[in-house]
Amino acid sequence: MTGEANSYKKGAQMITSKEIESLAQILLDNGQIDPALYRKHKVFRGLRDLEGNGVVSGITEISDIISFKTGKNGKKESIEGELYFRGINIRDLVGGFIAEERLGFEETTYLLIFGRLPSKRELAEFKQLLARFRSLPGTFVRDIIMEAPSNDMMNTLARSVLTLYAYDKKANDTSIPNVLRQCLLLISVFPMLAVYGYRTYRHYFAGSDLFINNPKPELSAAENILRMLRKDGNYTELEARILDLSLVLHAEHGGGNNSTFTMHVVSSSGTDTYSAVAAALSSLKGPKHGGANIKVVAMIEDMKEKIHDWQDDEEVSAYLRDLLNGKAFDGAGLIYGMGHAVYSLSDPRADIFEAFVKKLSQEKNRLDEYDLYNAIARLAPKVIAEERQIYKGVSANVDFYSGFVYSMLDLPMELYTPLFAIARIAGWSAHRIEELMNAGKIIRPGYVSIRKNQPYVPLADRA
Repeated sequence: MTGEANSYKKGAQMITSKEIESLAQILLDNGQIDPALYRKHKVFRGLRDLEGNGVVSGITEISDIISFKTGKNGKKESIEGELYFRGINIRDLVGGFIAEERLGFEETTYLLIFGRLPSKRELAEFKQLLARFRSLPGTFVRDIIMEAPSNDMMNTLARSVLTLYAYDKKANDTSIPNVLRQCLLLISVFPMLAVYGYRTYRHYFAGSDLFINNPKPELSAAENILRMLRKDGNYTELEARILDLSLVLHAEHGGGNNSTFTMHVVSSSGTDTYSAVAAALSSLKGPKHGGANIKVVAMIEDMKEKIHDWQDDEEVSAYLRDLLNGKAFDGAGLIYGMGHAVYSLSDPRADIFEAFVKKLSQEKNRLDEYDLYNAIARLAPKVIAEERQIYKGVSANVDFYSGFVYSMLDLPMELYTPLFAIARIAGWSAHRIEELMNAGKIIRPGYVSIRKNQPYVPLADRA
């Protein structure tokens, strides 16, 4: 280490927590905004109106979410949730490839990006193209992923994406053919970046064996994830099918979710694909977005310890009430995995997932846990209605089951959110291309300034 770097390190270590806390107090004294001002100025916090509906900020053809219909009296009425990819109901899409005993993520990716279902020949050619993209620069794993291992796989993923910029001779070219090439590359290598990052982390931080299983070109994304992650590379057909289903269900969810909106905002500035994807990854990392299923698993583990009889509805309901009142788990007053910003009566992704979760729990001999999950999904809406004033229905969302699925697949918790990203890069890619093709203007929302004019006070006169 050079003398200059050494001096910097020592200087940083000399900064005390007391100094930082003192400065932070200035922020707290001068930065708090009265919540009543949002209502006064008719500013919708989180871009959600008073009824919980999203403020319209764009137009998209990629996907749609429906949870209400207009009744005869002109008022909104809650309905079972519906999700459409390019106008195709997610239930029909999933039902189609499952009936033909095929995996569906690659077909779903084609649909999202190109706007229509592929023919048999087009799908085969698309899979071959993704397989050809599924490789990293010669020493990338050694020099980038292994050189600076991290205990956070989302940070590893974002750093790897940003570094791939340096290997692309046309990194700043935002023409549609070049952006399509970049997106297909990232869709193909995301599983490698995530799994290799995890294996490196386990080696350096937990002392486990370091092994690198290369992906096989003839395998799907779901199959390659399981193959690369496991030392023996083995997996069952049911495991691959359920992981593939998870990727499909997480691949896209309307333009209004936080990470997809981030993709639109950042893409509208004209920046490169790698920077835009890294920004979306940073959004997804947040526990209010992509990290929710981790909270569900942790909550259930606490519940399993605290509840003596998992089949006792009264005992389960009592725990759920304690959760809402901040007396159980993390004290946040939330039942994780219940409720959604848009859906009310049901989340179609959770409904689709639930049937396959039972099959997997039977294969893994974890039916007792499956029954507990179902009891929570059945009892929580009633408990929430009794304890909270809510404006719409509450039901289990996809995060409620996905963490359980991943645990049954023996997938490490560190990869739960990266798995979300591996799926959602398909939707992000479609939205980036849509933004570049159609918008033409940088996204710049308005803010209401509430700080009144202040006089300048000379330095000598300040307290």
